[in-house]
Amino acid sequence: MDSAARDKTQPALPTGLEWPEQERAEQLARGAALKWASGIFYRPEQLARLGQYRNREVQRTCSLEARIKSVVQSYLEGVKTGVWQLAQALEAVQGAREALGQARGLLRDMAEAAQTLEPLREQVVEHKQLQALSQLLPRLRAVPAAVAHTQTLIDAQRLLEAYVSLRELEQLQEETCVPLGGLELPVFEGLGPLAEALGQAVEAAAGAAGQLARENPALLVAAVRVAEVDAGCTTSLEQAPRDWRQRCLRALQQGLERVHFGTSLQPGPGELAKWLEALRVALPAELAMAEALVAPCCPPHYKVVQLWAHTLHGGLRRCLQQLLEGPELEEADTFTLLHWVLHVYQGPEMMGSLELGPEADVSDLEPLLTLENIEQLEATFVAKVQAKVAQWLQKALDGEVVEWGREQEPDTDLSGFYHSPLPAIVLQILEENIRVTRIVSVSLEQRVHGMALSELSAFLRSFTDALIRFSRDHLRGEAVVPHYVPYLLATLNHQLALSSSVSVLQPKWVVPGVLAPVEAELDKLQKRICRLVLEALLAELQPLFAALPSRRWLSSPELLDDVCKRTARFCQNFQHVRNPAVQLLLVEAERTVVLQYLSALMQGRLVCRGADERTQAAERMQHDAAQLQELFLGLGLEESVQCVPVLLALKELLNLRDPTLLGLEVAGLRQQFPDVRCEDGPGREETQERLGGANAPVTPQRGSRLRPPGPARRRVPRAAPGRTQLSAGRPAALAPSWSPSTFQPRANTCTLAGLLLPLRVLCLTPDCPQNKVTSPYA
Repeated sequence: MDSAARDKTQPALPTGLEWPEQERAEQLARGAALKWASGIFYRPEQLARLGQYRNREVQRTCSLEARIKSVVQSYLEGVKTGVWQLAQALEAVQGAREALGQARGLLRDMAEAAQTLEPLREQVVEHKQLQALSQLLPRLRAVPAAVAHTQTLIDAQRLLEAYVSLRELEQLQEETCVPLGGLELPVFEGLGPLAEALGQAVEAAAGAAGQLARENPALLVAAVRVAEVDAGCTTSLEQAPRDWRQRCLRALQQGLERVHFGTSLQPGPGELAKWLEALRVALPAELAMAEALVAPCCPPHYKVVQLWAHTLHGGLRRCLQQLLEGPELEEADTFTLLHWVLHVYQGPEMMGSLELGPEADVSDLEPLLTLENIEQLEATFVAKVQAKVAQWLQKALDGEVVEWGREQEPDTDLSGFYHSPLPAIVLQILEENIRVTRIVSVSLEQRVHGMALSELSAFLRSFTDALIRFSRDHLRGEAVVPHYVPYLLATLNHQLALSSSVSVLQPKWVVPGVLAPVEAELDKLQKRICRLVLEALLAELQPLFAALPSRRWLSSPELLDDVCKRTARFCQNFQHVRNPAVQLLLVEAERTVVLQYLSALMQGRLVCRGADERTQAAERMQHDAAQLQELFLGLGLEESVQCVPVLLALKELLNLRDPTLLGLEVAGLRQQFPDVRCEDGPGREETQERLGGANAPVTPQRGSRLRPPGPARRRVPRAAPGRTQLSAGRPAALAPSWSPSTFQPRANTCTLAGLLLPLRVLCLTPDCPQNKVTSPYA
């Protein structure tokens, strides 16, 4: 189309119209021109060039107008072209609208025609289905017989043939279902139960894999192959996956657990050891059979040995957990279970056997028993063993107590020492219980070791209580024992045997000081026995010392001869006591005799009336000291630990010409015997009141009297034998002065300070002018 034709089609622009900004633009242009002119022609000499400026501005104006005209003309041509194109598009849209209307009418007519053809279409589909059924009819007629034949094959355990027949029937079902549009025929209703029956047969064969591997491996192979082939098959029918492979694996595990850990096979009361022994033999044999027979029948990805090991481990773990949740086990079953789980199961006889491959390793699995289960079993075992140990120890103690009342003396060993099997029985009971737990675990050994020490301490306390009851009944006359002292000495030998052998209960891992409570109880028992023996000695000597001192004592040694005879006869039984206890008894016996001797002198029953009597008393004391020293040396007492020399030192007090020098002599004796403790307080005041000392006047107190060192003030009423208590803690005449842990008695440890001042009575001579106060016994 040329420009003339285009101009004819384009619409004409209206004339006489102006731009709204034209006037404003003109005003701005005029203002700018005036401003420029005023700046140029501000000076008069510039006016000469006015023509040049006018010509230049005219040329510029013409150039601008030409450019503007060209731009406007180009713009107008573009607008005309756009308007023409819009007109052409409008015509095309109108033509398309008319064509669409015609097409809509045609489609409406075709839909009406299709509705009239719908019955014909249905008849065509039915014709095709009937044609397909007519072609498959011979095969469909054979389906019921094929289903029955497949069931017969399943019953005959011909699993591969049954599976082939089943797959043919399923393929026929697929071929029939596609042309029928997914319609299922009633003839195929038996395929679902038939497939389930075959799956159960495969599952049953897998569940008896161990037995089939030995008796009929072909059946096991057929079952595994059926499961594997079915896992790789796909079907066009919308059916749930049969997943026979997983069912086969689950059946393998369940059958294995049922064989070894079935409900009927779980152990009853007292059968745990037998059951665990059977598992010790059966589980390795089962793993070896799986590796040799079952693994060749299965694909490699089944990992039969690993599956067997993990299944057996898991079943055993669940079985043991059920066992722990049931009735509480006896101590023998608890011990057997702990030893079996911690040592036998992972040992070379079972899962740690070198004959088993790495696939049978179960060390990375959960342990059979958790730490909580092991702690619970150990606590149960220790509690039950503790109850039985306590019962055994009490029975042994009761038998020993019965022996104390026999008519004959205690039994002796080949060396002549009193002997009883009680210490050996006690230590054997405890040591065997500790030793047997070492094969289980260190924690159990520690628990039983602590229990053994606790029970030994309790046994020693019971032994002490039995001794106290034995002594109390004898002293009260309720049960007079013919050989009371020998049996006390025999118990001292028992204590020595326990003390020397208790170290066998201390393993290497035990920290020092663990046996301290037991050693403390042994020391208490030793003190109690010695105290009871000394009380028996006092009971025999006190009637003899009641007549000392006296005029008869000054003139004749018969009184002390009787004391020595009774003491020697009493101490003869000490020869049946083992060292160092015999030295301990001799030291305390000598100390007891000396204290009783001095206590008798304190009674003030004799007052020396002159120097001759004092000399005679001093000689008697010297003779008595020599006699006592000879007595105890003859009994075997070491001379270095004797306290009889104290009597020789006190004898010098009686040789004083001036009794007022008694204080200086007493001070010298205190320096000579530094272990002797002064006794202040009421006892000293009572002594001074009794003697009427002018140098230390004391206001007499009501009821004051001289306190002897034997019986103690504030004694507990009806105290048990051997439990006499003083305000200072123990009776002076019976207070042991040995070191229990080392059995080393201290020399010259006699409580004599309270005896020194009362001896002044013997030194007083009523007619002597040097005495400030006349003796009250003049």
